[in-house]
Amino acid sequence: MRVTIERSAFLKALNHVQSVVERRNTIPVLSNVLVQADGAQVKLTATDLDIEIVETLSAETSVKGAATVPAHMLYDIVRKLPDGAQLELERATDGGRVNIKAGRSKFALQALPAEDFPDLSSGDFGNTFQISAQALRFLIERTRFAISTEETRYYLNGIYLHHAKQSDSLRAVATDGHRLAQAQVALPSGAANMPGIIVPRKTVLEIVKLLEGDEGDVEVSLSSSKIRFRAGNLLLTSKLIDGTFPDYERVIPRNNDKVLVTDAKDFASAVDRVSTISMEKSRAVKLALSKDRLGLVVNNPDSGSAEEELAVEYEQDPIEIGFNARYLMDVAGQITAETIRFEFNDAGSPTVVRDPKDDKSLYVLMPMRV
Repeated sequence: MRVTIERSAFLKALNHVQSVVERRNTIPVLSNVLVQADGAQVKLTATDLDIEIVETLSAETSVKGAATVPAHMLYDIVRKLPDGAQLELERATDGGRVNIKAGRSKFALQALPAEDFPDLSSGDFGNTFQISAQALRFLIERTRFAISTEETRYYLNGIYLHHAKQSDSLRAVATDGHRLAQAQVALPSGAANMPGIIVPRKTVLEIVKLLEGDEGDVEVSLSSSKIRFRAGNLLLTSKLIDGTFPDYERVIPRNNDKVLVTDAKDFASAVDRVSTISMEKSRAVKLALSKDRLGLVVNNPDSGSAEEELAVEYEQDPIEIGFNARYLMDVAGQITAETIRFEFNDAGSPTVVRDPKDDKSLYVLMPMRV
């Protein structure tokens, strides 16, 4: 293999693919990136056996072939080369090394056989649809903060993506048992028969990075156990979480009649201030509501207390209810409007939070004792 690649394009592609490579691997080849050169293209592939990212870029191939080299080391080498540099990658005749030349710089990296590199993208991806990158980002960004990090309930460690038949939409839902986030977009053509799937947290984070700034369409394909995203020259294949997502509809209140509307930024700032002295574990903040007034109260036996008051729109009976401060600020961070809307029932029931400018998403917070 001998191929010449422009440094900036190579660096961008390496940045995409090497992000899935774990720093420590018990299988040596998984620390490597697979470089395949043929004609006017070079293909870069990296995987951790759960996610595989492939990117194709333009290159000049004088000898076609393939090799695997340490992903992070190759990325660091290319990153430190000067802008505009032309790199030549050549596999040594014994196959055990890949030589890299760029101007006066020369490197020789240990290589492993390309035949040993696993292929995650094989399989029958029978269900395919197109969705705009903007719509896919919306679904992910509105819900990913609520993904659970608790490994025992592994089926909550991702975003549940499915066809919501009641609204005929493509809906994303995430929950950790304490809060829930839901977002939906118009159902893409071809998605009506898709099964409900759980996309893992790591895959969600990679997709957000790969789609940054992309305004085109993304092709989504599903098999019985995998999902594949194709956007331009990028191809991401991921295993799905093999589990059953809970019936989230049951925890979304439908008749909460106590409505609070307040400035979103002022609310988030006030919560942030009073929670400074809250207990690190519970982060509890009490919301004390009365007519057109919201009191934010924190009591910490170890460090003291804090109170703040906001002018709000509220006409119903007084209510006191506690929440985790970080959860309140996470939800407030999703609001695009100037105001945020809370819908309460009582101090022990789930609360619905909405963005007055966005009818495609909603959030549910479980209260806590304070």
